[in-house]
Amino acid sequence: MYSFMGGGLFCAGVGNILLIVSTATDYWMQYRHSNNYMHQGLWRYCMPGKCFTHTDSIAYWDATRAFMILSLLACFIGIIIGIMAFIHYSSFDRFDKTFAAGILFFISCFFVFLAMAVYTGVTINYYGKRYGNWRFSWSYIIGWVSVVLTFFSGMFYMCAYRMHECPRSSNPH
Repeated sequence: MYSFMGGGLFCAGVGNILLIVSTATDYWMQYRHSNNYMHQGLWRYCMPGKCFTHTDSIAYWDATRAFMILSLLACFIGIIIGIMAFIHYSSFDRFDKTFAAGILFFISCFFVFLAMAVYTGVTINYYGKRYGNWRFSWSYIIGWVSVVLTFFSGMFYMCAYRMHECPRSSNPH
């Protein structure tokens, strides 16, 4: 049980760090304009030597930002509850922290998946049809890696929950 929880905490910790880096950096997409390479993230776009904040409120950027922030919060709270479950901190008797941490990691995975899907769909639909010289960049890629890591952290915690529940459910009261 502890090995699953340790693996879940490791995946969640790395996934949360990658979520922070992906959300905060400006390399979601790179493109070439007037023989200059430019890049953009969720918050800024950069030309050679200078970066500017996005002043337009475009729905897919706002949705991607919101889902990434919600994912960060769910993963962070899941890590805190997962640590409390790992050290047997019991402030609530009827509250199974292992199960709650697993659910929060799955919620985090769902939110970051929605963020990545929205950004991917709109970007491919818009830029793919209009411009030929663009590509997704490393901030975008580590966003997808965080989808996988938060999913596995949820799986690890659900496996730990099942291992913990099986001996309890076999004992009649």
